Amino acid sequence: MTSTKIANEKENWNRRYRDGTHSSLQPDSFLVSTFDEYIQPDFPNAGSALDVAGGVGRHAIWLARRQWQVTLIDISEVGVEKARENARDLSHRIEFRVADLRDFEAGSERYDLILVFFYLQRSIFPELVASLRRGGLLIYKTYTLEQQRFSGGPSHPMHLLRPNELLRAFSKLRTLYYRETTHERGVAEFVGRKP
Repeated sequence: MTSTKIANEKENWNRRYRDGTHSSLQPDSFLVSTFDEYIQPDFPNAGSALDVAGGVGRHAIWLARRQWQVTLIDISEVGVEKARENARDLSHRIEFRVADLRDFEAGSERYDLILVFFYLQRSIFPELVASLRRGGLLIYKTYTLEQQRFSGGPSHPMHLLRPNELLRAFSKLRTLYYRETTHERGVAEFVGRKP
């Protein structure tokens, strides 16, 4: 992607965060359900987490309140600044990073948990797996091609998963949960553990 397109994407997200269109601090219900079923049983004493494209911090804050140490990364400095403001009382538990995720390099076996919600950058899939510690969990939820049937959300195939794409992309992980749904929007949900 050219530097002009990257700058445009960054400004697009800065504008959205300034306008407040992506300001909810309510965690996605998939995170809440996977926390109870998969995360808490495996990590009863919490651990380290990475929130990819974390925006204003809704998931990082939710995890930090449960004693997790979280790194939030996002392309938008406006989004990250809002996350920092939203997490004033939890700033000792959250590291905030502004970065272009196309250059994502988290490091080998660094995180117990990685979250990716409504962000798709296929080139970082191998880095996500490498960044998980053994026994670590990847929680991934984003739009599928079925989203083209609905209004809102992305419509370009570059930003939409093909059928079973997450299963193929993360075949090195043990799949604990996978579902594709098409109710009011097309999404895929994935939970995988690194052996």
